[in-house]
Parts: sequence; C-alpha cells; structure tokens
Amino acid sequence: MAGTSANAASEYGLIEAGGTKFVLGIADASRAIRARHQIPTTTPDETLGTAVAWFRDQSLNPAAIGIASFGPLDLDPASPTWGHIPRTPKPHWTGADLVTPFAKAFACPVAIDTDVNGAALSEYRWGAGVDDKSLLYLTIGTGIGGGFVNGKHAAGHLLHGLSHPEMGHIRIARHPQDHNYPGFCPFHGDCLEGLVAGPAIKVRWNASLSDLPADHPAHGIIAWYIGQAICTFQAMLEPARIVLGGGVMHAPGLIEMVRDSAAEWGAGYFVGDPRAIIVPPGLGDNAGLLGALALVLEDE
Repeated sequence: MAGTSANAASEYGLIEAGGTKFVLGIADASRAIRARHQIPTTTPDETLGTAVAWFRDQSLNPAAIGIASFGPLDLDPASPTWGHIPRTPKPHWTGADLVTPFAKAFACPVAIDTDVNGAALSEYRWGAGVDDKSLLYLTIGTGIGGGFVNGKHAAGHLLHGLSHPEMGHIRIARHPQDHNYPGFCPFHGDCLEGLVAGPAIKVRWNASLSDLPADHPAHGIIAWYIGQAICTFQAMLEPARIVLGGGVMHAPGLIEMVRDSAAEWGAGYFVGDPRAIIVPPGLGDNAGLLGALALVLEDE
C-alpha cells in the first residue's frame, strides 16, 4: 500500500477494475457497502477520471482506496512502475498507471493487486473458503486468472513470485473436437485463456456460452478444458477449496460439468475431490469489491 496506514473506522473507496467494466464501491471495515456504481472500461484517462469523479460525487473522504484490477500488474513496491499495467491485450491500457490518479485526488494510501488475488482473499476470509486451510480462486470471463491463498496465517497469505500468478496462460491439451481454432491470446495463442475466455467462445460459436442451447457441444468442450486446468492446479497447489467465478461460469450446469471433468482428469490421485471442493463464489457479485477491501485491510 502506498502511503500511511489506513484507519479501520473510516470508509474505503473500492475498485474492481475489469477489462469490460469498472465496479466502484464505498464500504467500511464491517464490509457494509453503502454505495455501488458501474462504469464501462474505455481508455485509461476516461475510465479513471470517471471513477475519481464518482467518488467525489459521493462525498468520499477515504482512509484508503483498494484496487483489484485485471492484469498483468507491476506489483514490486520498489519498481518505478509499481501499480502500472506493463502489457495487456486490452487496447490503450499497456503502461496505464492505476494508482497515481487516486493517490493524487484523495491524498490517501492505495492498495493494489490483481482482481483474482483480491477475490481469493475475500472468499478465503469471508466467503466460500471460511474454515478452509487454503483456497484457489479462478475467474473465467473476459480473461482468465487465478489467485491462491495459503492459510498458514489466520488472515491468509497470497501467493506471489516475481509478480502475481498468471494461471490463465498455462498450456493445455486440445480437445479432439476443437483443433482448428488457433486461440484468442495475442501472446500465447491457444493457452487456457486463449481457448476458454469469453471472447474465445464468442469467436468460435458466435454467442456466449450462456446463450447457446444446453445440448451444444461447446459446453462439454469448455468444461473439459477447465477440468484439465483444475487438475494441473491441484497437482501444483492441492487447494482445500476451489472457487470458480466470472461470467462464463454463469452458464447453467457448467459448474457440475467442470466438477465431473476435473474428477476424470485427476483420476482419483489428489486429496481434494473436485466434486466436493469446487464451488461458486460465496460472496456472489460482491467478491470483487470485497476483494479490494481485503487488499486494503491486509496491510493494517
């Protein structure tokens, strides 16, 4: 977090920064969200300026601001580009500084991490992962990302390396009925994100998964890929709880198909039974905003 320690009795500005929309909120440490607003993600100047203006319209005097953002992000506090987006397929956003506009406008500390890391932390503390020893959060929407919380510390500890995890960019085997599509990812082609994210689904089948008929083969193909990815993450992390969020997961029946797929891929080897540990977000649509709050409170 940039700046001084936040006051837990005060209000916080919360930002869930997505590739399609920014969700803005105001809450206190009790997690009571008193205001909520959504704006489209356009250019950095327009989007961040609109967000600052909305907080001002709400008469917010924040103790701190939390940002849970799409990535990748520079999260090295010693880096001159801390809080920037170094590279992204999102037009106009490469090099964008997410922190400075809010730090300058409100003269307060700013905490930032990826949206999935924030959601993982909020779900571990207050949602589907309460009482679990570890939690993996995967978002499957416009992009794909993952965050992992180790429960060694009571409040949970997020996994970081040189930067944050990039779980959407693992390589996966191709489904037998899906060999012709080259993949949507401009960096890696047919990585997990390149095959399973919302835009990749729409390019192949001209509709979102939720809008396709229940018997359309796309449901089985996408579940097959996600189940394979979960098997990979179980091999590396063996999470006690796996939370699946994001717009693609809103497709009716998909989570059940993913559970079955992950169980088949795992072949009974892992401690965690996918049919038991894979769940939707316990915090529902608030997982992202409360993730921004969890990032603020993490440093207190």
